[in-house]
Amino acid sequence: MTAFNFTLETTNGGARSGRIGTARGDIRTPAFMPVGTAGTVKAMFTDHVRATGADIVLGNTYHLMLRPTAERIAALGGLHQFMNWRRPILTDSGGFQVMSLSKLRKLTEDGVSFQSHIDGSRHMLTPERSIEIQCLLGADIQMQLDECPAIPIEHDKARASMELSLRWAERSKRAFEEKATPDQALFGIVQGANYEDLRRRSLDALMEIGFPGYSIGGLAVGEGRAEMFRVLEFTTPHMPPDKPRYLMGVGKPADIVGAVARGVDMFDCVAPTRSGRHGQAWTKAGPINIKNAAFADDAAPLDPESACPASRDYSKAYLHHLFKAGEYLGPMLLTWHNLHYYQELMAEMRSAIAAGRFADFVAGFTAATGETAV
Repeated sequence: MTAFNFTLETTNGGARSGRIGTARGDIRTPAFMPVGTAGTVKAMFTDHVRATGADIVLGNTYHLMLRPTAERIAALGGLHQFMNWRRPILTDSGGFQVMSLSKLRKLTEDGVSFQSHIDGSRHMLTPERSIEIQCLLGADIQMQLDECPAIPIEHDKARASMELSLRWAERSKRAFEEKATPDQALFGIVQGANYEDLRRRSLDALMEIGFPGYSIGGLAVGEGRAEMFRVLEFTTPHMPPDKPRYLMGVGKPADIVGAVARGVDMFDCVAPTRSGRHGQAWTKAGPINIKNAAFADDAAPLDPESACPASRDYSKAYLHHLFKAGEYLGPMLLTWHNLHYYQELMAEMRSAIAAGRFADFVAGFTAATGETAV
């Protein structure tokens, strides 16, 4: 088994390209991780997910602990075998979903008690239990349990939340050292809302604890793109250059391009799959709504030059018809297309960074989509 490692291969301005090594294969960075919330990337076969160029997918601790349970998945051989995905898997800690989905939740120093959104049953998620679940699932990359407050938030409340997350980081690492295998990795999560002093304090303390990778949490929670970029600009320059940097829950293509320009390596978001199920296709000229009447007679595919069959082999008129008729194939094809578009975007950025022309890539992206990423 190969121990977790990271190689920074090229930098171009603030942008970085590299490679994360894991026991189940390498992850090329910048990397986008399709979200497999309940052990599936919605509307996709796993071999199709891999064919889009994805090196890694994300699993969700909260949803899997409730159904079918981590213990059941472990008894069935772990999450990789359960969902037929042989490549790396990253799991979140479950904390964000507890805060956003659960009823009657109660936050204490020990952890979070909550009521399941599925059947109303009561549960307790502590740093130790979160790590236990992630180890039962067999995740290659795991996250500490943290609190993720919404922005805006008062400085004192943001500081208290950040400090609680730091104490949970220490407990998460101790639990990980007891339960994990040598080839697995645990990331710390930088919190502190949109306050520079709190982000620096959080990062400094996490580096003192020591992790093989660092996540940036608490963004993409309604603060807006410009504010998110501002937080990244005073956070990423202080992160260890020899460790991967993961911006959690981000995002739309322009968000990702702008974050790569600011030194981020890893991303995940439900945007390509969720928008695909609802009729939105991401294209090189920006997003389109395939349900619009303008596409009813459009014989052209979404991208005639694409390597993806969903993008290349079906007309916009046919996709429009599928959505209007309520056929399952419509969301499946558009999700497939969107995931391929995202992976193609990541590959283009990796090539641009390696060639020293990332600024030109950003300029071209902005001109084509009308989205400002810098």
